[in-house]
Amino acid sequence: MKFEYYNNTLVDIPKLSVDGTVDNAIHFSHWKGNKTPALVKADTSTEIALNLVSAPDREELTQGIDLVTNNHFDTDGVLSVWTVLTGERALELREKLIAAAEAGDFSELSTQAGVRASIVIQGSESAIDEDLGSPLARQLAGEPVSDEARAYELVLPHVERVLTCTNDYASLWCDPWNRIASALDSFAKGRSRVDEDTEAKISLVTLAPEIFSSAGFKPTRHCAPFTAISHHARGQVFLIATPFAGGWAYRIDYPYYSWAETIVRPRIERRDFSSLVAVLNEREANAGGSWRLDASELASAAKFSDQTGKLAASGLSLDVVSSSLRNFLLKTIQQPTAASAP
Repeated sequence: MKFEYYNNTLVDIPKLSVDGTVDNAIHFSHWKGNKTPALVKADTSTEIALNLVSAPDREELTQGIDLVTNNHFDTDGVLSVWTVLTGERALELREKLIAAAEAGDFSELSTQAGVRASIVIQGSESAIDEDLGSPLARQLAGEPVSDEARAYELVLPHVERVLTCTNDYASLWCDPWNRIASALDSFAKGRSRVDEDTEAKISLVTLAPEIFSSAGFKPTRHCAPFTAISHHARGQVFLIATPFAGGWAYRIDYPYYSWAETIVRPRIERRDFSSLVAVLNEREANAGGSWRLDASELASAAKFSDQTGKLAASGLSLDVVSSSLRNFLLKTIQQPTAASAP
């Protein structure tokens, strides 16, 4: 097996599309629209790759093609590629591989080591304006690496060591992990919390303003603590609220795995929040921002933000926003679908 990062020269060449989905390829991917063989489907592309290398009919599944490609760089992509290139020996690291892939693609805390390994490979939830690419690629190159093909070249030879000797890379994961640990601690001590509305299937997440650091969590400066939220929230829609500038900063998200095609994790219906956004804007007291549909992140649905797109302090109370969202969801749940309508 050989790997080449996807580019225009591969368009007409038969290939194995691992994690990403490209044309003229056999798919081994959880991205929506994939045509992955049903026998090996799984929730992460890394697990799909593991199922492939352990399949007794692997040669039939790959049709003898030995060119592996992917069209983006992230933890699940890197681990999927590495697994297919490594073959059956990768099965010895199955649990470590899946835990790191779940951390990278779904912001899930299966194991601490998995989260830390993912941070080393792709980075983590951090300041919104700090996108320096792969920490490991940056360390190996001595500079930030924005070229994803080069990032693969640098990182792939080190995957096994990252998974088996994760503590050796503590300089790369320590600070991001400490921010995650701080957010988890905030939930454990009840300063941040999740209240589940099982009827409307909403997780109401209220974040303490002091999470992350002594300087405090600022919704305009920091990404939401996705790993801590996903570790506690169980709804099909998350309303995330943080005290901010005398009001509340709000965002509405779906579960962080919901963007992918999953087999074990339940499918999440994507909703049209346009009518809810219109209602909230009618009630909104802060003219410095507005409620907007938001698909800038894989799992984001709506936010209250200023003209630059940054979260802002809404003038609406938590009760008003949560009850409006609840009423909207209950109404849509009660409406018959096209399949069930008489």
